[in-house]
Formats: sequence, structure tokens, C-alpha cells
Amino acid sequence: MDRRAELSEFLKTRRARVRPEELGIKVYSGRRRVPGLRREELAQAAGVSADYYVRLEQGRTDNVSQEILDAVADVLKLTDDEREHLAVLAKPVRRKRRRTTTQRVRPGLQRLLDSMTDVPAFVLGYRMDVLAWNELAAALNGFDQKQPNVPRMVFLDPALRDFYPSWEEVAEESVDYLRVYAGRHPDDPELAELVGELSIRSPEFREYWARHDVKDKTFGAKLLHHPVVGEIAVSYETLRLPGDPDQLLVTYTVEPGSTSEQNLRLLASWAAADTGLPAEVPEIP
Repeated sequence: MDRRAELSEFLKTRRARVRPEELGIKVYSGRRRVPGLRREELAQAAGVSADYYVRLEQGRTDNVSQEILDAVADVLKLTDDEREHLAVLAKPVRRKRRRTTTQRVRPGLQRLLDSMTDVPAFVLGYRMDVLAWNELAAALNGFDQKQPNVPRMVFLDPALRDFYPSWEEVAEESVDYLRVYAGRHPDDPELAELVGELSIRSPEFREYWARHDVKDKTFGAKLLHHPVVGEIAVSYETLRLPGDPDQLLVTYTVEPGSTSEQNLRLLASWAAADTGLPAEVPEIP
């Protein structure tokens, strides 16, 4: 992936979001050639020369100061994730080229997952590949292949549009995190292959990818519609693992005493038996 092109498109899309009136810039009647801020308007508001900002947007200022990036970010009203993404693109750190080896989880981490019998949990790796999971996560998410990939599942499996009642939100979040990863690892050939495949096969992915939105995986809530037990509202937490920052531990929890907890217990009972639904739904104490 071309870092300079990524930086240029990212800044262009961020400029397009800001209305000149928000900065006190008077807009006269007549058609503006670009939506949002012009380069020279952004440069003036950030306190830099127009020429310098043009070079920044073109990726020709690897020694740009953090103060200038902060000034540009303030004008563009960037989120914390967007600020970090801008810094990664504008001030790249030399990295060793990643070897194309299969990413694995430590045996101790798999044992930890297996011990979490009441909590769906799984590990995400490069490009949102699912590296490992416990029994309940498999029953909930339908993990039944070697290292499934979340974006491929979301955009290419029609069943996922029923599984996620808010499918668009989940799809956007998947793309937003891929953008974060792409900024950190622009030379990953398998990421480029994944983006190319999804761009060809999914018009929604093409649309979301072109927005250049970024959002790291942290925490949040999702509503799931399981084909066996029905709706389960979950809260998720994402933890970056020490020793391997590209591995993320994701856990799902439900509200105690809720219908979602009842349905998750039913699913856990069914998964443990592996012979069909239990005769009775376990009662919540």
C-alpha cells in the first residue's frame, strides 16, 4: 500500500468534512471546486504556509513536527484514533518487512480461552483473522474453519446480514480497523490481497474503504441474532496482548438477569452437549 497516497486521501477526506463556516471563513456565492476546506484555508487556520501544507498532504515532509500535525488535527477536528493514524502516515517508522508465516497463539492463551466457559472469547490477529476461540465463541459466531477472517465473513457471507441486525455498523467498524492496521503495516502483501478481493466482490466494502475512516478496536456493544436461540445483546472488550501487539483478545459479556443471558446459557448448554437443544432452558438465579 502506498503510504503517500494513503496520507493524501486521508487528509482530503478529512478536509471535505469541515465546512468553512465552522472556522469563520466567509463563503461567497458561487460554486466551490472542492467540498469542505480548501488547502490554503486549512493551512491558514493551522498556522502554516500553503506550500508547506501541500507538501504535507503529498507525503513529502517525513520530518514534520508533532506541533504541526497537532495544529492540522485540531483544525480538522480529528478523533484520537484519527490523530494517531495521521501521525503514523506522516511520520512513518521503519519496520522490518513481515515474513508471511502463519500466526499462532501461545498454548497458554488457548488454555485461557478454554477455561472461559461462560464467556465467548476469541483472538484476532493480522487483518482480523480469527486465530483461536473457545467453544462458546464458536457456537455463537459460527467459527468452523481454520483461521476465518472477519471482514470476509461480514461482507461475503449473506447469513451475517441476518446475524447482525445492525449489519452496516458492524461492516463499517471492520473496515475502519483494517484502515488502522493498513497505516501501521503498509507493506503487508496479504492485506493488499484481502482489500483487493473484497473491493472486487463487495460494493459496500468499496464504498466504506474509500471513506478512509479509522477506528481502533476497543469496546462497545452489539446486537446478535443467533439462528438457534434468538437475540443476544452483548458488550465487548478488546485487549491488546503483551508481547504481540497485533493479537487482540475479544470477549463478549451480557447483562446479568437479562433475556440475553438466558439465551447465552441456552446456547452454552447446547454447545456443551453437542447433540441439539437441551430439554429445558437453564434458569437464571
